[in-house]
Amino acid sequence: MPGTTRDAAALPEPADDDLVEVRRSTRRRRTVTAYREMGRTVVLIPAAFSPAEEQRWVAQMVAKLRVREERRKRSLGGDAELLARARALSAAHLDGLAEPASVRWVDNQHRRWGSCTPADRTIRLSSRLRSMPEYVVDYVLVHELVHLLEPGHDDRFWVLVARYPRAERARGFLEGVELAAMAGAAGQDGAPDIVD
Repeated sequence: MPGTTRDAAALPEPADDDLVEVRRSTRRRRTVTAYREMGRTVVLIPAAFSPAEEQRWVAQMVAKLRVREERRKRSLGGDAELLARARALSAAHLDGLAEPASVRWVDNQHRRWGSCTPADRTIRLSSRLRSMPEYVVDYVLVHELVHLLEPGHDDRFWVLVARYPRAERARGFLEGVELAAMAGAAGQDGAPDIVD
């Protein structure tokens, strides 16, 4: 990215085995941003920051990001809350016809956002979704709920998915996440960018 350098300066010891990457930008003057990308925390800072300012801001932004993610996890809830949420989405957008037996978070889906087994009416959502906006999680839930009614991805399937009003926006969001992940993987030059 033009105007950005990656820095491996002395950072505060990350908690919970977080990987932290600092990117300095010559275009950035005052703002500091942090987000998760491919299993690490990326902190964007102005290039003019001193090492002390960097250390202070990285610690502050990592802590802020953790608080935000914990709040989101609480709002998304556990498996029981996820099942209730799926049933509410089915009632709101699918006339209550999609009736899941169980809906749960899983940590072993790295290539899919969700999966459904119509035979036993189970839905699994990738835990990677926990850090994404709620409308994106709802879209994936609706997508998997529709598989309870239409196992394939035929025209009828997409018509039912489109009943969720933010379906197109959520699909675009997920496509952007996937493109960013592919670009990040393709752009790795073997240089150690990540501080752990």
